[in-house]
Amino acid sequence: MLETLSAVWSTIPAPLQDPVALAAPFFLLVIGLEALAAVLLEDERPAGERRTPGGRVVPRRGGYERRDALTSITMGVVSAGTMAAWKGLGLLGYAVLFAYVAPWQLPVDAWWTWALALLGVDFLFYWAHRIAHRVRLVWATHQAHHSSEYFNFSTALRQKWNNSHELVLWAPLPLLGVPPALVFFGFSVSLVYQFFVHTERVDRLWRPVELVFNTPSHHRVHHGSDPEYLDRNYGGILIVWDRFFGSFQPERHRPTYGLTVPVGTYHLLRLQTHEYAAIARDVRAAGTWRERIGYVLGPPGWRPAVVAARPEIAAATTPK
Repeated sequence: MLETLSAVWSTIPAPLQDPVALAAPFFLLVIGLEALAAVLLEDERPAGERRTPGGRVVPRRGGYERRDALTSITMGVVSAGTMAAWKGLGLLGYAVLFAYVAPWQLPVDAWWTWALALLGVDFLFYWAHRIAHRVRLVWATHQAHHSSEYFNFSTALRQKWNNSHELVLWAPLPLLGVPPALVFFGFSVSLVYQFFVHTERVDRLWRPVELVFNTPSHHRVHHGSDPEYLDRNYGGILIVWDRFFGSFQPERHRPTYGLTVPVGTYHLLRLQTHEYAAIARDVRAAGTWRERIGYVLGPPGWRPAVVAARPEIAAATTPK
């Protein structure tokens, strides 16, 4: 098995074996250029329009805040290490599926295998991403990425440290004979692509591009906490999955970025773990197993319907 895996990996050109590492210097360069633009370009809004009715300061369009950006970049550095560990674990599991379970093994030197890997990863990323927003336990792994109230290239590096559910969702690919190395190559290409959609400096692109691909406009919607923007535009490289499965939302106005309930901290561990702690508190306080399961596997923000879940209350409040 290891010999097969090594042979597959060796067929991939060295510069392509880790596209994210190859792109990292460009990430930092682009972040620097965008931050410089944020300093040099004036905010077009009057000062009075930079606050919400509740008094919260609205970040400048394309703006940076030093602590926020440093938090995002540091999260990305740590994520590179944790992701490598998860990928190493996944690679072993995928190698078993590929070598011993898959009914066939697709040729790694065929262009269509690479195309199938990229398309398959993007399709499964859509579902993994959608699940991450609709199942609270999985949301706990992902919510840190949405915790910034700024939307810029540094926000793209504010990544999760737990990739376990993605490994499960990608398993059909090696099971169908896609070489494991190409699965991770496809995901790396997706990560590199998605870095460049985290910006307010790019308006809408050419209409055919907006129709097919995930773009900054589409992804701004995804990071919005406005009611009409919640749980929309999950696509990684292609936006056609959202259009097909009914989760697409065009950008109508500038989104309000961040979580619906802000965490209010730059502490890395708290940003990554606070939702796990909230789940534990809710489960401890729950009165029934149905409520406990709902708090863990229900969508974020799920709360039991008191009348439906508590028969004694229902009996006391039902009109005679």
